Amino acid sequence: MDERKEPRRFTATQRFPRLAPFWRAVVEVGFIIFLFYSNLLMGQYTISAPGQDKGLLWAIQNIITFENFAIALVTAIIAHVVFEFFRKRL
Repeated sequence: MDERKEPRRFTATQRFPRLAPFWRAVVEVGFIIFLFYSNLLMGQYTISAPGQDKGLLWAIQNIITFENFAIALVTAIIAHVVFEFFRKRL
């Protein structure tokens, strides 16, 4: 008598449980800040920007400032609020 167990089958919600609202907000805001800084870094390497001549370390030092972080954080929080509004609305 060979009793083989059936493999467990998971639904999508069991495989990927939903994040708590706080952690979802942290992830979304963090991702938006990442996109903001990556966009600033790419801007340092356009045709007329000095990042090509001065190098990557200079470009990173040039974009990581308190002012840029404040702008990134405020806009990321605003974007999160807008996304939540549309999530609940649709």
